[in-house]
Amino acid sequence: MVTRAERNRSNPDLGVLAGRLLFAVQNELFASLREQGFTDLHHRHGSVMAYLDPEGVRATDLSKLSGQHKQVIGTIVDELEALGYVERRPDPADRRAKLICPTARGLDQMRTADQIMARIQQRHARRLGRDAYAQFKATFVDIAEHQRDYLH
Repeated sequence: MVTRAERNRSNPDLGVLAGRLLFAVQNELFASLREQGFTDLHHRHGSVMAYLDPEGVRATDLSKLSGQHKQVIGTIVDELEALGYVERRPDPADRRAKLICPTARGLDQMRTADQIMARIQQRHARRLGRDAYAQFKATFVDIAEHQRDYLH
């Protein structure tokens, strides 16, 4: 009988593969961010920082985009606000609502993270070939979207 550990080494399921990729990319991203002076960020902050727009985004939208509960997003926004990466501003479309907006430091982090992620993707595209990488990414996006929509 094949053990789960053996199966995950030799024929990992989609969840295991996605987790491996997520953790490896996060580890490289946050190590590179630390090297560039963003020493106060942690992996959990990615569920907000990855989905921020320069114009701002509502916390409810961050929750939907990241798949995290609103309470978790609220806690992370509080942390990022205390660290100086984001600020809450009134939403011009609805004065009762708040937008989570990046500060100058937040915008600097977003640009830096985008550059790091571009290097990671370029490295994989060179390794697989640009066409194969483009096909892989398109297929991965399709599977991820289909899975997110499955229970909704």
